[in-house]
Amino acid sequence: MSLMGIDVGTTGCKVVAFAETGAVLDQAGREYPLISPQPGWYELDPERVWRDVCACLREVNAQIGHDPVSALAISSQGEAMTPIARDGRILANSPISSDTRNRAQAAEMEAALGAEHIYALTGQPMGTFYTLPKVLWWRDNAPEILDQTWKFLCYVDFVAYRLGLEPAIDYSMAARTLAFDVRKLDWSEELLEAGGVRRDQLARPAPSGTVLGEIPPKLAADLGFTGGNVKVVTGGHDQPAGALGAGVLQPGRAMLAIGTTEALVAVTDEPRPEMLDYHVSCYPHAAPGLFIALSGNQTGGRLLRWYRDELAAAEKAIAAADGRDVYDVIVEQTGDEPGGLLLLPYFVGSGTYFEDPAATGTLVGMTFDTKRADIVRAILEGLTYEQALGISGLNEVGAGIKQLTAIGGGARSERWMQIKADITDLPVTIIHTSEAASLGVAMLAGWATGVYGSLEEAAALLIKPRKTFTPRAEHRAHYRRQLSIYSDLYQALRPIYQAMAAEG
Repeated sequence: MSLMGIDVGTTGCKVVAFAETGAVLDQAGREYPLISPQPGWYELDPERVWRDVCACLREVNAQIGHDPVSALAISSQGEAMTPIARDGRILANSPISSDTRNRAQAAEMEAALGAEHIYALTGQPMGTFYTLPKVLWWRDNAPEILDQTWKFLCYVDFVAYRLGLEPAIDYSMAARTLAFDVRKLDWSEELLEAGGVRRDQLARPAPSGTVLGEIPPKLAADLGFTGGNVKVVTGGHDQPAGALGAGVLQPGRAMLAIGTTEALVAVTDEPRPEMLDYHVSCYPHAAPGLFIALSGNQTGGRLLRWYRDELAAAEKAIAAADGRDVYDVIVEQTGDEPGGLLLLPYFVGSGTYFEDPAATGTLVGMTFDTKRADIVRAILEGLTYEQALGISGLNEVGAGIKQLTAIGGGARSERWMQIKADITDLPVTIIHTSEAASLGVAMLAGWATGVYGSLEEAAALLIKPRKTFTPRAEHRAHYRRQLSIYSDLYQALRPIYQAMAAEG
């Protein structure tokens, strides 16, 4: 029997079936569009997401009939929440993390409760990312949605619900709603009242690795499951789930997730209020009993996608002619020497370290000698400088990060991994699967159903390092200087960003 991990991301979903040894039996993915009806609005169509998840399930199940699935769990992006009527109707699209239409509502919550108090309860620095401010936007602009909503479901509990199970949400995902008390491990009545949501409108919180039940036989057959009695287990928010799938289970280790967004996930054994100084989220790990410290940048790999769509006509032509992946063509043109341009990857605000939603993307240093390859190099380095600042901040509050494990689509690029090692001045290890979030929740499914005696046992058996990139001494001085300039560049531009936002 096999285990399955479903990962519902911001721009696509993946389904991966694993043997109990961790070998990938089959996988499938689909890309879905981000809907942007107005500037600053970014939504997903939940029905489209569900259709694509179902297509992936059927595709994978058709290939693994010899080793049918016994249990599965789900990881997903955080924050995006779907309002559902009692009869199951979708009442609105789900705004994702980078949707900023709710700035006024986020400010309202902060003024009412105070940023420090919100952080003490939730482990989340106040911002527009989270679910409750998005619900408050509906209150002010579409109150009929709140009146008709039976449940507000994040994508982990939404997919479980569509698989025929009781709506239940794991602690790591619940924490991303801004309604969850990370010390009491339950919904906070104070936050629910401030966010205009009733407890009964949310899913039941449960630890990651909790068996919810079995997919009803008729639905299981329709989705191609052939083994019968397929158990569904609570999974996790994609970042802590990815950290679990990367084997990041001890303090001093951290994961770099390089996908649609970029995230840095370090392990800690308890909530750390001092992390608020660097706008770092601190909330339950997908491994019960631990916490994670999360920083990141919402632009992430979407920036390479933007480059592909807007500037990479030549690279796309080369990729089509040679039968290659266009991203490989884009990245490989950059060469191996450090770049001279500096790019602030703030296409949807600055991200964790500076926490400035008014910041915008900035490229500095161009001349008539600048080539497309120089811009690509600046993208790869700029995203990494941002993570290096996050590591610096976490270490200042005692995280003691000594080793990085990279996961996600970007981890397939060895050139980029060497850049990561050089700029962070830390060894960067890649593992045999780039789909660590799917592996992490598959580990939870196996642990919950007795396949593995513990998550540590599962990690030792399943997670295999593939290669480690070490920092190159000859580039250390250059990158340290550039990192200092990078940080100063934001400070110099901050008043300009604010003036532009005020003008807009």
